[in-house]
Amino acid sequence: MSGKATLEDLQERIGHHFTRPELLARALTHASAIGDDGRGDPLTTYERLEFLGDRVLGLVIADLLIEEYPQAPEGELSRRLARLVNREACAAVAEEMRLSEHYRVGESLAKANARTARTLLADTCESVIGAIFRDAGLDAARRTIHRYWAERVKQMEGPLRDAKTELQEWAHRRSLPTPRYEETGRSGPDHSPEFSVSVVIPGTEGCIGKGASKREAEHAAAAAILKREGVWS
Repeated sequence: MSGKATLEDLQERIGHHFTRPELLARALTHASAIGDDGRGDPLTTYERLEFLGDRVLGLVIADLLIEEYPQAPEGELSRRLARLVNREACAAVAEEMRLSEHYRVGESLAKANARTARTLLADTCESVIGAIFRDAGLDAARRTIHRYWAERVKQMEGPLRDAKTELQEWAHRRSLPTPRYEETGRSGPDHSPEFSVSVVIPGTEGCIGKGASKREAEHAAAAAILKREGVWS
């Protein structure tokens, strides 16, 4: 981070001025910044704030969806929620906040690959939301979330069903067996792994997906088949 003025600019962008600026500093600090083995004290890094911010974000977005889609059934709301709070959505918001100009990481992550960098952005976005909640409560966190997500809620496009559910139904419509997912590899350090997962459907060609978790890799593999088969654009 480059100093007080820059942090003031950041607080203007996120729409919240901290009464406890140490919370913002913590929200911007990855474990590798205080121990490059990734084992820094979680009380001085963003890990706990990310945990909190994830829950606060989910609550506020769920409430937004209830207001914006008053006739939508629970299943549709759940699918919209998943899309709005996933890694890509949070990383995109972090880019708008320009968090990469402020977060602190160790040398091991300073030159991270694109996938790890997106995960770091998404995590930092959630930690900042958690920090705002701890600093000033739910209303303050809601204002920042609305600032960056309200239009996203209104303008959602694309498939609402998750990739694994969509692929399973696609397979069953063609009398194919239920897709089976197999982990094929894992790389990267413990604090920032990358998983490779293959989806196998006897009777058709499988695909491999990668992600920061097994679940994310499974969805990426399922999405790859759906795109290849023209189910998703």
